[in-house]
Amino acid sequence: MLRYIVLFLIPLMLTACVDRSISQTVPAALNVGTPETVYATTTRAREPDGSYRFGRGGGLKYLEMTVSIPPNHTPGTLDFSYANPDPETQFVMARVDELQGPQDLKTRLRGTDEVSIFVHGYNTTQSETTFRAAQLSRDIGIPGATMVYSWPSQATGYGYAYDLDSMLFARDGLEQTVRQLKSMGIRRVVIVAHSMGGALTMEMMRQAELREPGWASRNIEGVVLISPDLDVDLFRSQMDSIKTLPDPFVVMVSQKDKLLGISARLRGTAKGERLGNISSAETLADYKISILDTTAFNSDAASSHFVAATSPALLAILTSARRVGQTFDTNRRGIDVLVPAEARNPSGATEIVLTETGQAQVSSP
Repeated sequence: MLRYIVLFLIPLMLTACVDRSISQTVPAALNVGTPETVYATTTRAREPDGSYRFGRGGGLKYLEMTVSIPPNHTPGTLDFSYANPDPETQFVMARVDELQGPQDLKTRLRGTDEVSIFVHGYNTTQSETTFRAAQLSRDIGIPGATMVYSWPSQATGYGYAYDLDSMLFARDGLEQTVRQLKSMGIRRVVIVAHSMGGALTMEMMRQAELREPGWASRNIEGVVLISPDLDVDLFRSQMDSIKTLPDPFVVMVSQKDKLLGISARLRGTAKGERLGNISSAETLADYKISILDTTAFNSDAASSHFVAATSPALLAILTSARRVGQTFDTNRRGIDVLVPAEARNPSGATEIVLTETGQAQVSSP
């Protein structure tokens, strides 16, 4: 057990001397890079200096941010600096606008009928999740507006317990965000959640369903959980509380996810498995979801815990599918682009193993 704790802490200690809460805003970066707009709702407390760090706020705050993407950006890469960023080679925060509330956000979103909400995971600052959302939006070509739900992560390696509490604290804010977007007339709301953000998304849907059965499918048009740091038994319990699932509902897994292996062993799980690195989908067979196995792209990815965002080869496949099949179009929802609806299990889970050549091998657990 000590060995896993040491492996978990070494990379965190190496970055301990960096103040990750600071992100320099450089408007002139847009003279070099390409702008990408990212909206945000956040339950982080606003600090006296105007920043949003790990304090827990009393209500939702609203932001519109403009990120400058470097001219020679390569899909799957995300390079940025906490101080003195170089817009020629790095993602740079070019502008941050404080919005006055949901009405101001509604004005900014006028004419938009779909929003994709990115929910970050553990050990993440607000600027880091904004850069990641901008990168995914640019690399995949996500339709409509891109938004982040920024919950109060402590953004330190030793803050895992704090982040677990913050994740639970942030459930109401995420539900409120979805409700407000739907009340603004947004036709399609898609949630893309990474790691602990997957646990937050599931907890949010569960609590809404307990109050209003059928709420999730009425208000959320698609869910993608990427490398979810979530106990499989807990996930099953949450799923049992949801009357009708959003469609598509995709769980992206990799059996070579090192961080999830450590997370499981720290919890005393014998198999070293979390939802995001399961080796068999048999226990999920009863749920009408798509389990997308991306293990084949681990060697190509900069992060085994975020293959979907850091594997150029996988991004190329997803981007191609998006362009050809209009991934989030109402007629061909999500995973239908990679696997036609008629090839999926109509009554339960469909396991899809992506190969390095882009082929999708389909089976039912």
